[in-house]
Amino acid sequence: MEHITLTVPASRTLSGKALAGVVGSGDMEVLFTADQSQTLTIDITTSVDNSTSRWEALFNRLQTVSSLPAGKLTIHDFGATPGVARIRIEQVFEEVSYA
Repeated sequence: MEHITLTVPASRTLSGKALAGVVGSGDMEVLFTADQSQTLTIDITTSVDNSTSRWEALFNRLQTVSSLPAGKLTIHDFGATPGVARIRIEQVFEEVSYA
């Protein structure tokens, strides 16, 4: 198991909390808690060792296509593909925007 912490600039604020996915499904779970800071802090626990560059690339890509919200993102990954990871992350951001 590997633990990764990333911090990226946030360009919007939201309020509330959201959850997408279930780690027990062999997939991944993403929890988001909004705050009023200017950063998005991402805490990742993954079963895939040496995957920091993969996660950094995913969040760099997300920054270019959408505005990331301020808050804390907690990811429990059980080897999900980058496509599934992106879907789960976008799901929590969409869900909390309706909270």
